[in-house]
Amino acid sequence: MGLRLVSGVVHLSTPVLYGSLSFFISVLHNVFLLYYVDTFVSVYKIDKLSFWIGETIFLIWNSLNDPLFGWLSDRVFLDAKQSSIDISAPEVVLKRLKALRRNGPLFAISFLAFWVAWAHPGVQFLICLCLYDSFLTMVDLNHNALLADLAVSAEERASLNFHCSLFSAIGSLSVFASYTVWNKEDFFSFRIFCVILAAISAIGFTVSTWLLRQRFETGAKIHHEQESMLKGLYVDEPSAVPEKRVTLVEYLKQLSKHRNFLWFVSMNLVQVFHCHFNSNFFPLFLEHLLSDRISLSTGSFLLGISYIAPHLNNMYFLKMCQKYGVYSVVRCLFLLKLGLSVLMLLAGPDQIYLLCIFIASNRVFTEGTCKLLNLVVTDLVDEDFVLNRRKQAASALLFGMVALVTKPGQTFAPLIGTWLICVYTGYDIFQRDAMNNISTERELDSGKILTTTLRQGCFYLLVFIPITCALLQLFAWSHFTLRGKRLLAVKSCRQALPQNTSTQDIKNI
Repeated sequence: MGLRLVSGVVHLSTPVLYGSLSFFISVLHNVFLLYYVDTFVSVYKIDKLSFWIGETIFLIWNSLNDPLFGWLSDRVFLDAKQSSIDISAPEVVLKRLKALRRNGPLFAISFLAFWVAWAHPGVQFLICLCLYDSFLTMVDLNHNALLADLAVSAEERASLNFHCSLFSAIGSLSVFASYTVWNKEDFFSFRIFCVILAAISAIGFTVSTWLLRQRFETGAKIHHEQESMLKGLYVDEPSAVPEKRVTLVEYLKQLSKHRNFLWFVSMNLVQVFHCHFNSNFFPLFLEHLLSDRISLSTGSFLLGISYIAPHLNNMYFLKMCQKYGVYSVVRCLFLLKLGLSVLMLLAGPDQIYLLCIFIASNRVFTEGTCKLLNLVVTDLVDEDFVLNRRKQAASALLFGMVALVTKPGQTFAPLIGTWLICVYTGYDIFQRDAMNNISTERELDSGKILTTTLRQGCFYLLVFIPITCALLQLFAWSHFTLRGKRLLAVKSCRQALPQNTSTQDIKNI
């Protein structure tokens, strides 16, 4: 009775309800990213071997669970025997919302498992990471798949993504609030803070998905009524060509022939690498390039703005996407990244204000580009649907396959970055006392030389990585043909195909 009253009072648009789900994800995930390593290392005192074993197993699971869960979610759409039932668009949306309603609260509960010691640190680290990432993957896949299932037109998808960026920016404020309660010595206040965040997220997922379900259940009922009315009008003739079930191997073969998918994941692999490179080495660049030139508050501001600005910036980029198309906006961002990096290289490491702007903008524009690429994946979902004449678009599965190919970039970023720093400067980032060992007057000059060399090496790493990434991405992006007239044709076909398939073989009356 109470829920009916809420339904009658609350009249929220679909983009607002869809975007609010991003808030309930980001309000937890940003806190997780910022504190989980420090919690296990500094509070629970996990040993180095257990930490690396846990991270290694997690990296494997993190890459494999996306296509696995995507296949489990969408295999019914690839099975011709089952998909011949002609599942309607509202029913597909309801299937996604059911998964979100179930996994959203479980995602919030798995978040809480990090902040209370309940097992050996190494065992808890591995279980918590894999459990948390499993529910996060289920939530992310179904949330991203809804972007392709709720709308087909570029304008409507941009509107949905706009609201996601807005609510993600609001959710990022949890990072700033967490600073007031974070204390390694007294963990009680931080635990209470995390419980409050998890409760907000769990309740939010339940209410938002329920409101969305109310909206689409009506459409599903209408579809069922139409199907029952038309049952007697179908010609009972055996199909000339028996339909064949699409297995995972056959789906992978189809995907291997999808040229735009291959060029996109090549570009996106570089993008994921660059995003995580910026996140991994942002503190290092602040320490060795700016720490003695700027105040502590300025450094904190640069770090904080890098979390919120990408979401706010993305709202402007989405407006540009509606006007010029996603392909053109992403290409301009690659060119902008290349131009700013070359400008910074020519200016040198001594231009402090320019260096501050470049470090912040490099992360902001790179993260902003990542947010736009979900729109490109939804276009690839449309093209896959049309090329392979599917009954329903396998949205979650395609998002999962993109993640499978691109998530290794998360691993390559710290490995390549630390290797390059060691090659350029001879400084091993894992030996934290390498700089502190230089303390005597006799070795003062050599200490200055090492400091200068490290500063110069960090600067070259800061500018050459974006230059290299931009050049590789521009090359791959130039081969991506799902734009302009081809994109319009694909969208027209997708909008027309469900109507054609639902009305074919009907007797003339």
